[in-house]
Amino acid sequence: MKFVSILTAAALLLVGSSAAEVPGLEVKGPYASVKTNKDGSREYFSRTRDMRTITKQTKGADGTLRLTTVYRLSPQGNPLTCDIFDGKGTRLFKSRYGYDPKPGLTYGKLVEEQMFDARAKRTDTEGREIPVRRFLYTYDAQGNRNAPISITTIPGKTAQEVFGPSALEFDPFDGRPPADNRPANPRAKPLGGN
Repeated sequence: MKFVSILTAAALLLVGSSAAEVPGLEVKGPYASVKTNKDGSREYFSRTRDMRTITKQTKGADGTLRLTTVYRLSPQGNPLTCDIFDGKGTRLFKSRYGYDPKPGLTYGKLVEEQMFDARAKRTDTEGREIPVRRFLYTYDAQGNRNAPISITTIPGKTAQEVFGPSALEFDPFDGRPPADNRPANPRAKPLGGN
């Protein structure tokens, strides 16, 4: 019994050390982690056993639930969609993510994030739903992500004012950037229909 608990402790130390790239991230096991932010707020992450859904609950320093974000993932672990709810459970936004389907330096990497208002559907002249905010991602010659290009469709509002990025900036269970080291979905299609 003592031998098993030593192995368990060693495994937990390894899990905790792999999250060292993200300040404040503490991995609690394969299905839960918590990130403590500088302002005292916390982000609680959990995932399903099939690893296809990640839920993030953001709580203030006082423990009040501020936001809940639910990500649905591809079999490769890349976010495909997410829903964002306020602290009372009202669905605020829905997002979808597009990955580069063409072989090359950025193959399989996130190239676009589109966010839609879940409370008021906005459509173009042909009746297609349009996002309230888009982030376009580009990469340098080494394949590192540059700062995103943001586009908003709400006059006079910046992307940060509409809502900041909804994409996962790191894997909450190991601290690495998502998708960059994973195989991509070979059947991925760019956003926008083609």
